[in-house]
Amino acid sequence: MPSMGSVTDTIRLTPLGGPTALLEIGEIRLLIDPTFDPAGEYPIGSRTLAKTTDAVWTAEQVGVVDAVLLSHDQHPDNLDHGGRAYVATAPLTLTTPTAAARLDGATAGLAAWEARQVGGVTVTAVPAQHGPGGTEHLTGPVTGFVLTTPAGRQLYVSGDNASLPIVAEIARRFPGIDLAVLFAGAARTPLVDGYLTLTSEEAVKAAELLGWPRVLPVHTDGWAHFTQNGSSLRKAFASAGREVQLVNAAPGETVTV
Repeated sequence: MPSMGSVTDTIRLTPLGGPTALLEIGEIRLLIDPTFDPAGEYPIGSRTLAKTTDAVWTAEQVGVVDAVLLSHDQHPDNLDHGGRAYVATAPLTLTTPTAAARLDGATAGLAAWEARQVGGVTVTAVPAQHGPGGTEHLTGPVTGFVLTTPAGRQLYVSGDNASLPIVAEIARRFPGIDLAVLFAGAARTPLVDGYLTLTSEEAVKAAELLGWPRVLPVHTDGWAHFTQNGSSLRKAFASAGREVQLVNAAPGETVTV
């Protein structure tokens, strides 16, 4: 298991395609929504989601982490077969109480605003709404996270959230966020009348509500049910004169912020 030693203000980000990203805060290693499977069709209930690109890294390339931050377990674009196998052997997975009860391995379900220490990093679960209001019974519970380093840097991981009022509430409670990992892509399926995740324009508004932190967009490409992509998101930020906020990292590329 990685060292639980010193934690600094240095944050290294490695997006890995889809919602998956590796966060390294000093010596603490955290993995968001592990997905490792190839392109193909993935059944979910009476529907099928089509993955259009292969995973960028294998689980072996990621290696051991201190914790997995899992927004939810009920959709294969956020936790696939390889991701489930990874969670089963991870030292800790922080997720929704519903997912924690269903998954194998060392899981902990966090209610909204509940916090847990991982090494020197405080991980606080924050609300997320996976679609328009009133659709949670169809989409299931989702969580986001705010990470706070010992020196006070704050990192917001949105999870599959489509609600700007929720972003506003998180900004109110955590006014010092300086880095946001925003799930976007304007996902849609026939199950719900509306977007399941932020549109490109809503991602810009979310960044504004958060006080214009640096933004790492994820979950914008790689699945057929996304109606927008990374290119449209970059255009939306450029149109707002805020392209400088974006953290430019290709899948598999590590950047320090």
